Amino acid sequence: MLYHIIGKIIELIVVKVLKNLEVIGREHQPKTNRYVVTCNHESYNEIILLGVSLLPNQIHYMAKQELFKNKYFGGLLTRLNAFPVNRENPGPSTLKTPVKLLRDNKIVGIFPQGHRTTGETPLKRGAATIAILAKQPILPAAYVGPTKLLGLFTGKAYIKFGEPIDTTDLPKDLNRQEKVDYVTQQISARTKQLQDELNVYVRNK
Repeated sequence: MLYHIIGKIIELIVVKVLKNLEVIGREHQPKTNRYVVTCNHESYNEIILLGVSLLPNQIHYMAKQELFKNKYFGGLLTRLNAFPVNRENPGPSTLKTPVKLLRDNKIVGIFPQGHRTTGETPLKRGAATIAILAKQPILPAAYVGPTKLLGLFTGKAYIKFGEPIDTTDLPKDLNRQEKVDYVTQQISARTKQLQDELNVYVRNK
């Protein structure tokens, strides 16, 4: 409920009033609301706007467990559909929780870079591993726009979705590890392509 309310408020202000968010490629969203959505991660803005761009559907985000240490802030994150992950020492629950969410017809949001960065960094393999285990597609996305929170109200932001990555029809000669690496490489290539296309689009507007 809280996720929906906050999402609608942001959508009203940023999208409908200020018209500061443009979403491209909505048609690529899988018809079944059961998939992993990935995106480049430069700030908190893409977390917010990625959620807004998929409304009325809700994203369940992975978040580092340190954010849940304060029971009040942790409680807020939980109500906003975030779930804790131990990034330093990942255990079975790191995979179990998101896989269960996917099997329960939920959308799981993962930033494969693992942390906020403005440069190109090797992607972590969690998104591919989870999607393969759950046998669900990956919806790649890219964000270009303000990296400061106030920029959402003063600058233009763009999100572009690409064609889903199928995780069930992979080369038969690959073992499990190689399949994860293969899908991770696809995520990396698609994300970079989407970012490049967005940058060209923005420059030509």
